[in-house]
Amino acid sequence: MHQYLFHIGDFPVRMYGLIMCLSIFLATVVAWFLARQDGRWHEHVPDMGLYCGLAGIVGARLWDVFFFDWAYYQDHLLEIPFVWQGGMAIQGGVVAGAIAGYLYTKRHGIDTWEFADIVAAPAVIIGQSIGRMANLLNGDAFGSPTGGPFGLLYPPGTLAHATYGAQPLWPTEVWEGQIDIIIFVILLAARYFPHAKGQIFALYAILYSIARFFLEYMRGDYGTLALGLKSAQLTSLAIIGGGLIACWWFRRQETAHQAVIKPEAAKSKRKS
Repeated sequence: MHQYLFHIGDFPVRMYGLIMCLSIFLATVVAWFLARQDGRWHEHVPDMGLYCGLAGIVGARLWDVFFFDWAYYQDHLLEIPFVWQGGMAIQGGVVAGAIAGYLYTKRHGIDTWEFADIVAAPAVIIGQSIGRMANLLNGDAFGSPTGGPFGLLYPPGTLAHATYGAQPLWPTEVWEGQIDIIIFVILLAARYFPHAKGQIFALYAILYSIARFFLEYMRGDYGTLALGLKSAQLTSLAIIGGGLIACWWFRRQETAHQAVIKPEAAKSKRKS
């Protein structure tokens, strides 16, 4: 586990920043490949990857500051931009990135939900998986003590060590990264089964939120917020509920659309 790759004079080049940049780049590469395979929109992917990546970084940082660590940052406002200290909430990054992607697709006349199904959902989740490698190397997003002789031991200088010392901790960031890869494969496979437009992206939101909800029980980097649940768990429950409603709505829209198309197709056949 190495927080620093090397130093240029007194300036440290951190593994956290390098892996985060790599996650955005590789997610964009996956998105470009999927769009090229589909035959649409691949020329927009590099620009969208840049805009969504930058928005995701800002959103992830602000989400962490205001929903996880405001008790600290309200007295240290100047440290809010210090992302190299750790503290990037994936949920905030996805929300901000999704907003940026939505605005981009609307501006360029791209079908938002088709793009989200074919390109965005698989690319985002693989980016999240790589991003968890950054958390591991930086010693943040760590688990709580296992209470036994097994678990991850973080070195001095990491937030995990400052919080729990040399106690073995649950490898929550490792498990989440592995689960993200499983979700990535499921999303790729789901595209080839009958589905309404938008349902693949909703499936991504639901699957990730379910995994995140249960993993939060073993997270040790922040406490509960309400009803004995953590802020990420409350957010996950809201996303799961919203995702299920979205799946129903997308199916209803698809059914209504097909009901309109079939009579028109029948009329066209009679005229010919």
